[in-house]
Amino acid sequence: MSSRSTLAILSSVIVSFFIQTKATDENIWLEEVDSKKSLEWVKKTNEATDNSLTSTPLYQSLYQDALYALNSKDKLPNITQRGDWIYNYWKGGDNPRGLYRRATLASFTSGAPQWQTVLDIDKLSQKESTKWVFKGMSCLEPDNEKCLVRLSPGGGDAVEVREFNSKTLSFVEDGFFLEKSKSRVSWIDQDTLFVATDFGPDSMTDSGYPAIQKIWQRNTRLEQAKTILKVNKKAVSVGAIHYTSEQGDIDLLIEATSFWTSNYYKYVDDKAVPLNLPDTSRIAGAYEGKIVVQLQKDWSYAGASFKQGSVILAKPIALTGKNEQDGKNITLLVEPSQNSIIEDITVTSKGILVITLEDVKSRVDYYQDTNGQWQATRISLPEMGQISIETVNDNSGEFFARYEDFLTAPTLYSINSKLEAKIAVQQSATFDGSKFKVEQYFTKSKDGTRVPYFVVMNKNTKFNGKNPTHIFSYGGFRNSLTPSYSGSYEDLNGAYGKMWLERGGVFVLANIRGGGEYGPAWHAAALLENRYKSFEDFEAVAEDLANKKITSAQHLGIEGRSNGGLLVGATMTRRPELYGAVICGVPLLDMQRYHKLLAGASWMAEFGDPDTADWEFIKQYSPYQNLSKDKKYPPIFFFTSTRDDRVHPGHARKMASRMLAQGHQVEYYENMEGGHHGSSTSEQLAKRIALGFTHLWMNLK
Repeated sequence: MSSRSTLAILSSVIVSFFIQTKATDENIWLEEVDSKKSLEWVKKTNEATDNSLTSTPLYQSLYQDALYALNSKDKLPNITQRGDWIYNYWKGGDNPRGLYRRATLASFTSGAPQWQTVLDIDKLSQKESTKWVFKGMSCLEPDNEKCLVRLSPGGGDAVEVREFNSKTLSFVEDGFFLEKSKSRVSWIDQDTLFVATDFGPDSMTDSGYPAIQKIWQRNTRLEQAKTILKVNKKAVSVGAIHYTSEQGDIDLLIEATSFWTSNYYKYVDDKAVPLNLPDTSRIAGAYEGKIVVQLQKDWSYAGASFKQGSVILAKPIALTGKNEQDGKNITLLVEPSQNSIIEDITVTSKGILVITLEDVKSRVDYYQDTNGQWQATRISLPEMGQISIETVNDNSGEFFARYEDFLTAPTLYSINSKLEAKIAVQQSATFDGSKFKVEQYFTKSKDGTRVPYFVVMNKNTKFNGKNPTHIFSYGGFRNSLTPSYSGSYEDLNGAYGKMWLERGGVFVLANIRGGGEYGPAWHAAALLENRYKSFEDFEAVAEDLANKKITSAQHLGIEGRSNGGLLVGATMTRRPELYGAVICGVPLLDMQRYHKLLAGASWMAEFGDPDTADWEFIKQYSPYQNLSKDKKYPPIFFFTSTRDDRVHPGHARKMASRMLAQGHQVEYYENMEGGHHGSSTSEQLAKRIALGFTHLWMNLK
């Protein structure tokens, strides 16, 4: 057969596919985010939800509980240390959009910090008639005077970038500036940036991220920036980072070929020199002229061999050739064990901090180089919850670590140069944790895999099958769900304690495959054609809760967001008899078209390509395509955001519309801003949380 005939047949198949999609998708018009017809549907459906949920005394009480927790004045801030200043972003009171502020280190650790406003987002929004959402500030070390501020109109991933001076606390006139885009930008020196942004036609990938990496000099136009790397539009994105050390600077270029694979280059002498690293590797930083790499697969190179999940240090020069001696310039820092995996790595000028998970509970070790030998010191912190490194003082090697668990409010520990830990700041509790207990159980999935889950409940809970129970899970993208005061991955700041636990509810966190709780293999076990294993794990947890008589189907509510929204959508359509209510947030649901909507193409390494034979396994679980008017589904609450530019709001819109047309019980809430997180202010988040818990309480009692 000629290539022309083959092309004609292929074209016919593609055209037929899209004609069929349009013919069978009666809701495709809801993908038009801002069309008048779509927004009228959103307004009408939101109003129906308000009429059924917000008018109840239950909702009003839950809303006040949520708002109190979210606006707590002593809420532990996420902090960044720059020199002698501690920075944080705070929302509440007269500043619903937030203040970016700072206090001296001494003031912060005194217990009564004197905050200085760096940038008032509310005033800026009012002045510029734009609903700005603060997305962060990065500064050039070591003086941290020259900074880049990221601002999103409405809360999406696309941001405007402006240069800011941290001494004058003002935007720099005629400084670096980038218009709204999903830009990747970082400092090289005070007059030079790495920049990847929307440079015009053919400069973005199919996933909606930059495809061209440039170097931009101060006082030149953006179009004059020098191109140093251009990637195929089928790739996900391109990026770059500059590392500085006494042993020499390192400039790295990153070509993300898929969500899980990247090609790495060292940029030297105006050339991008490939590094011989596995494309699944993750570079965590640089230490004394060496890059710190976490391996996601077993790797052998130049006579050296390393296990999956190990952390290594390598001189870039050792990764650019094929010298048999290169293996001697690669050092093993740490490797995982059977029940302990490396969760996070923070590189400092004095050593390397490694967070490990042991059966989903965090530990921290500080690795320091002593005469060529790496020695690990375990940091003395509580061991039953989640630990994260907040910020590091590179000059002294001291750092702050945050600890929290299901019943312990977030606590900030300061760790001095002797690696001694003491409490620096502790947030007041938003509920009485002494009334509750936490148990970790393990159940077997359908294929025999041992799956862990946590249960948070009153100490006097009776195992009678009647307890209102809320399962939260995610199961994808190597994301680990660990014990936290919010109960889930989003910062509810303990709101769930009063809204759920103190009212008699049981909370469950399910650590299913697809996540990262047991390392790369735990994630890989539920990729592509094995996605269903995540759903089977989740269903096994639901069945185990019933077998233990902690709850039963009519009292069991489930929640997931983003990929977790796909999880609960899929298991609801697979096994609706297991659940009494569903919360489905900012979800993927139409898996036949997900890769054509916003950033969806970047996730094909996770889910597969529905335009190929992959559709044969995707269609088995795609929630939108598997809905049936003849099945009885549990009542479901959808939430999303009009301004979500990561997961298209059309997923939730179309699923809700089809379910309503089939006569199922549906509540729907679409916030008009907020991006993928679904909210921009505490009031917006409090409303969404209160709607969700009202939905659960009304349907699980």
